[in-house]
Amino acid sequence: MTPPRETPHAREHARLSALMRRLEFYRLDLAIKPDGLCVKNPFADGCCENSPEPADTITCRPDNGVLWFFTSWGARIARANDVDLAASRIAARLLADEAEDERPSRVALRGPLEPGTGLTV
Repeated sequence: MTPPRETPHAREHARLSALMRRLEFYRLDLAIKPDGLCVKNPFADGCCENSPEPADTITCRPDNGVLWFFTSWGARIARANDVDLAASRIAARLLADEAEDERPSRVALRGPLEPGTGLTV
């Protein structure tokens, strides 16, 4: 008997789950929802009443045959097979404005999310 093939949806969900495990280090609020991985920084103030804390919903989807993690506005973060890079970029962006506290030290990568976009973390 041939084992069942992994569906694209299952593969994307598995990558988001792996990303969530990496992001737990940063003590962010995390939840996998139907539209992606919701990541929130409960230790900082958001921009407005509708966003009381810095947050983003991360998705995983193919682009030209390669799985990528994307921000809620569609910017590439990192290839889905590089969860460490994706986690550090997401955490750096959501923790950027946070005041110093007793969190563990973290790597804050500075650079473009996607070459040529001008978006940085």
